[in-house]
Amino acid sequence: MQLDPLVFTAIAAMAVATYATRFFGYWLVRRTTVSGRLAGALEAVPGAVLTAIIAPMAFATGVAESGAALLTVLLASRLSLIPAVAGGCLAVVGLRLLLG
Repeated sequence: MQLDPLVFTAIAAMAVATYATRFFGYWLVRRTTVSGRLAGALEAVPGAVLTAIIAPMAFATGVAESGAALLTVLLASRLSLIPAVAGGCLAVVGLRLLLG
């Protein structure tokens, strides 16, 4: 197995870019006062990222996954995050067993 220098350079550049954005993001947030709209936007990021990752998979796979995603959304509107995620996991397992 040989490593192409161009592939190695691309991987190294992606690693540096990832580290730099994390480092400078933490550095910037520590040196500024976060309030108002910026605080609201930063609080919405984890939910938005999770939705962007899960939504395409939930609707592109099957009925069990779509039903579990819907149930998880309903649970999340009533419960905290951990019970909602646990309920969604149990729902997808149960629906896969029932629906095949």
